[in-house]
Amino acid sequence: AAKSAAALPNGCIGMACDVADESAVADAVGAVVERLGGLDILVNNAGAGRAPLDPNVARVSGGGKVENMPAESWDEQLSQNLRTTFVTTKAAIPHLRARGGGAILNIASIAGLGAAPTLPAYAAAKAGVISLTKTLAIDLAPNDIRVNAICPGFLWTRAWQGMVEGMRMTVPELKDRDPRAIFLDVVKRGVPLGREQTPEDIGHLVAFLASDVAHNITGQAIAVDGGITLK
Repeated sequence: AAKSAAALPNGCIGMACDVADESAVADAVGAVVERLGGLDILVNNAGAGRAPLDPNVARVSGGGKVENMPAESWDEQLSQNLRTTFVTTKAAIPHLRARGGGAILNIASIAGLGAAPTLPAYAAAKAGVISLTKTLAIDLAPNDIRVNAICPGFLWTRAWQGMVEGMRMTVPELKDRDPRAIFLDVVKRGVPLGREQTPEDIGHLVAFLASDVAHNITGQAIAVDGGITLK
């Protein structure tokens, strides 16, 4: 984080914080406000999810069928993906209100828009993020604080790389194939527009929704998925 902040324009701060820890988040938000003079935009981007190699077996990652999932795995996924959004937003609201308005962007997932048999905990957490987004949009509207969710589709991230490696280990005909090529095949079959989504796609929408141009958009869950959720 410090390295990234150093490469960005003046005023950036990089710090470590457990965003599921209420006290740590309050300290971090307070440090940002003290350093920069206020808070106008919050982006809740923390989260984790990974499908297991065998959908019948649940690991600590939160994947697997419900009947085989330890409660600890369920709790971990909800903490990583839903509690983090709640805790950070709670800490930010008074500072956004003090500025006379602002924007909150919650990074959810297309998994939260439908059924996800191999990722039930992750999907439930992201559905919770979407529901919380709508509740906050109504609750904070009198303060001119807009709240929206973004639901990414298929992005070539470390999580997807892990899933592809799992496919190579469990599907014999894939074991010698390039992981990136496997991912692009999944994209070709599953994305109506036929192309992968990128972190830049998500970043562009975050920048738009955080700007004054989007001053009448709130309570929305927007899929950036090339049409996946339309199928």
